[in-house]
Amino acid sequence: MDPDCEVDKKQEPPEGEEQDEELKGWKFLLFYLCYYGFMTQLRPGESFITPFLLSPEMNFTKEQVTNEITPVLSYSYMAVLVPVFLLTDYLRYKPVLILQSLSHISVWLLLIFGTDVIAMQFMEFFYGITMAARVAYSSYIFSLVSPSKYQRAAGYSRSSVLMGVFFSSVLGQLCVTVAGVQFMTLNYISLGFMSFGLILTLFLKRPKKSLFFNKSISKQENGVHRSELQKMNPEGKGGGGLCFKCKDSVFVRMLLELKGTVRHPRLRIWSLWWIFNSAGYYLMLYYVQILWNEIHPTKNNRKVYNGGVDALSTLLGAMTSFAAGYIKIRWNLWSELVIGVVTAFQAGLLMLMNTTSNIWVCYVAYVLFRGSYQFLVPIAIFQIASSMSKELCALVFGVNTFFATILKTIITIIIADKRGLALSVHPQFYVYFGYFTVLAVAYLVGAACVIIRYKRQDHVEENQPTKLEETTEQKVPTDKSTIESHA
Repeated sequence: MDPDCEVDKKQEPPEGEEQDEELKGWKFLLFYLCYYGFMTQLRPGESFITPFLLSPEMNFTKEQVTNEITPVLSYSYMAVLVPVFLLTDYLRYKPVLILQSLSHISVWLLLIFGTDVIAMQFMEFFYGITMAARVAYSSYIFSLVSPSKYQRAAGYSRSSVLMGVFFSSVLGQLCVTVAGVQFMTLNYISLGFMSFGLILTLFLKRPKKSLFFNKSISKQENGVHRSELQKMNPEGKGGGGLCFKCKDSVFVRMLLELKGTVRHPRLRIWSLWWIFNSAGYYLMLYYVQILWNEIHPTKNNRKVYNGGVDALSTLLGAMTSFAAGYIKIRWNLWSELVIGVVTAFQAGLLMLMNTTSNIWVCYVAYVLFRGSYQFLVPIAIFQIASSMSKELCALVFGVNTFFATILKTIITIIIADKRGLALSVHPQFYVYFGYFTVLAVAYLVGAACVIIRYKRQDHVEENQPTKLEETTEQKVPTDKSTIESHA
């Protein structure tokens, strides 16, 4: 037994030294990852896809875009989300990032050379893959840096993505409004940037470890850290089976722990917000360009301001996300109220967007809607992640996103798809308004219940000291009388 212990002690330092070597060049890797994240967001034609499809050049009808082409995005995203989430971890990020770049290139090739509805449906299918593969970039950062640098590294990578989106939207708007560039030319420019992004992807470092399938870090068992190599039986007694059983037991424990988090009120409310509100948010994003075209139809490309609006909404979203990090309140008490007020505000904005005939009012409402959503995103991330391991946190976010995607797909099938109600864009936005109104009422009712419960508990706690004092006073004379009687 002692020799085995000595072997274990001898094996630990090399593992630590190997980890130190991996983290040595983290600054360069982080810089390259941020540069990659910025460059892959440069798609100046993205803000003008719907106007391009409805333009005389492509000549698709509003019904085709609304009820046949756009719904495929929701279906594709739901179909590939879980496989991409698992493959991201199993293949260690880089192959999925390459898949994302190839899918981006496919999107723009189909926009350039596609001429019928089927080609545009395939375009939406590949776009759904690019959305699902975003998890690879967001989780890739955790494999490059030590845990002490997670917050700073995540902040840098997120900022680079937001700056890329902002610069891309501004570039697209300047090309259209100032230079008079045609939408097709924007597609070629976007294809060029995506091709360059694929080249950048090939030079990304492939990590040796990931969150679930390829752990090279030591695990904690009975208070002692032991690597997977140390867990293997050198005599070969049940080695392979035992290893798989350990992995299975870890996964089972994680699922059981995930089940336990449902009982936690704070995690439950923010997970529900993530599922229900993000479903409505992305449905609005998918169809808002069609709404803009309905309110302000124009054949003059210079008067289409989608890129500028996307740039402003991205900038406001970055500012509100930054401001949310400095808000310090008792979230256990006020979470439902904050979510309810913001959701009610979003419902009002949806009604305003749908009823106004002024495109600028619609633009402003859209910018405020996106900013209010982005305000709650970092709060939700912090509230969910603050009490979990990073592995369980990734699993929770994946499950939440999956349920949100299922809900979004169900709504799309019912109200948007030609096999469902096939509603036009204005009735759809009335549905979204009702959806957010119901959510706001539910959150506000929940907030009222939480506040009332808190007030009652506070009142009970205030009365407890009084009762204790009365009990003490009653005990004192009783003790004195007992002493006198004994005397």
